[in-house]
Amino acid sequence: MLRLLARTAVLLLAVAVGMLLTDWAFAALGWQTFDIHWASPLAFVLAVVVFAVAQAVLTPFFAKVARDNAPAMLSAVGLITTYVALLIAVLVAPDGLDISGWLGWIVGPVIVWIVTLLANFLLPALLLKNAVEKRRQDADG
Repeated sequence: MLRLLARTAVLLLAVAVGMLLTDWAFAALGWQTFDIHWASPLAFVLAVVVFAVAQAVLTPFFAKVARDNAPAMLSAVGLITTYVALLIAVLVAPDGLDISGWLGWIVGPVIVWIVTLLANFLLPALLLKNAVEKRRQDADG
């Protein structure tokens, strides 16, 4: 149970980081097609939760469809589910996240996918390292 909660927390944090860095990258480039609405932070949290749940539910479905019908598409399942999960998040929480234009819908999901992938890989290692260091400090102190 603790492992499931930890994985869920890492997934939610990775999704939030992916969306935040995508918003930052678009703002830095002057593109206004992937925007987090900071006036409504709870709507952004809802968008993160909806995205994470949608991706967790859709990934096995798309993987099975790809494996059964088009094995060459199996490597693109993560990107496809990112796109569909972002679409669902925008529809459910439009006050938290706004994606428009071809840049927002083509480049945005790619950046979210890459950053979320890296964060899902790196965050557990960083969190584990911090937990081990804290435990050593508690044992020494």
